[in-house]
Amino acid sequence: QVQLVESGGGLVQAGESLSLSCVASRSIFSFAIMGWYRQAPGKQRELVADITGGGSTNYADSVKGRFTIFKDNSANTVHLLMNSLQPEDTGVYYCFADTSAGFRSWGQGTQVTVSS
Repeated sequence: QVQLVESGGGLVQAGESLSLSCVASRSIFSFAIMGWYRQAPGKQRELVADITGGGSTNYADSVKGRFTIFKDNSANTVHLLMNSLQPEDTGVYYCFADTSAGFRSWGQGTQVTVSS
């Protein structure tokens, strides 16, 4: 079991940037994949971006070219840099981590609100 703690959310205006961090309670070397989902009010949770243990990345079409996911293994942290934020990016952002056996852990979420 691992605890994931997100930080970095907040209220920004359209066009501005935010950087989210997800700190794991233990080494992230063993995780097959880590990443971020988001959930807007009244909508299903959707994948935003993920990164494999080998560093390969994947992005939702809606954030390609604006968001960047990267990890710092030495700090047990996965980051999500979000540029050119839009109101439709508003939601609760959740960090997740998958073991190679397919067990998933979730963080508690951090709120991102983008005003127009």
